Amino acid sequence: MANLTMPTPLPVAEFLAAVEPPARRAEGVRLDAIFREATGFLPRMWGPGMVGYGRYDYRYESGREGTSLATGFSPRKGAMTVYIMPGYADFSAILADLGPHKLGSACLYLKHLSDVDEAVLIRLIRAGLEDLARRWAVLPD
Repeated sequence: MANLTMPTPLPVAEFLAAVEPPARRAEGVRLDAIFREATGFLPRMWGPGMVGYGRYDYRYESGREGTSLATGFSPRKGAMTVYIMPGYADFSAILADLGPHKLGSACLYLKHLSDVDEAVLIRLIRAGLEDLARRWAVLPD
């Protein structure tokens, strides 16, 4: 089974400029700045709606292999979806200080970026990347 989320040539700034509603667009622009600061990586679009920072190549014992974004986000109408937790580590100590959020299997949902502590979010992004790098080489894209 192939990974369907692949890098695309769409410029990130163009994608973010088209996000609706305007409040979510502003959050996307702010999250881009946060991710750039936290990772030191430039963003790249992955699929039609994910802004990614860095990448990693994986190969599981099952033989499945591919490339994925190392971390990133998607500015969705209902909530910002933040891809920072590949599911390997427990980040509950950091999450306790973040502010309102919901967890998915490998992502974090933020209803309003203004409700979370940005410094804690930066710590969480970095912790997620450090954890990922213990398993796979994380590369700038």
